[in-house]
Amino acid sequence: MNLRALRSACAAFCLAFAAFSAAATSTAQAAEPTGTWLTQNGDAHIRIAKCGANVCGTIVWLRNPIDATTGEAPIDLRNPDPAQRERKIMGLRIFAMAPDGSGAYAGRIYNTADGNTYPAKITVRPDQYLEIQGCSGAVCGKELWSKVEGQSGSAQNRK
Repeated sequence: MNLRALRSACAAFCLAFAAFSAAATSTAQAAEPTGTWLTQNGDAHIRIAKCGANVCGTIVWLRNPIDATTGEAPIDLRNPDPAQRERKIMGLRIFAMAPDGSGAYAGRIYNTADGNTYPAKITVRPDQYLEIQGCSGAVCGKELWSKVEGQSGSAQNRK
């Protein structure tokens, strides 16, 4: 192979690599988790939006917007901080996660069911579900959230 052919082959390889890299980058950008998601057990909608370089998740709908025992909107009773126990669950930001470089977002997620915060990672899967992975010590688990199409989230509680 002469020098000219070698340079041409190298240039073609470099262009192909650049095109592949651009396609991979645009695919990762297309998989942003923004939007409103229904939790796996169907009890809440979480709106995920950009917050600076991160994404933040906020509760915008509850299947049971009124606590049957109090007749009031549910509050954060299980929070370990007594000063936080009177805040309403509706509108509560449960996470702010940063891009982790792999197309996913990582950070900590607050669980209103037990009042604890856990290390977590969220990833938009190819099948359009949002996978939430979390760990408590050595025990890890995941759940899948589905996208809520064409609904504003908070308006759902007024029905």
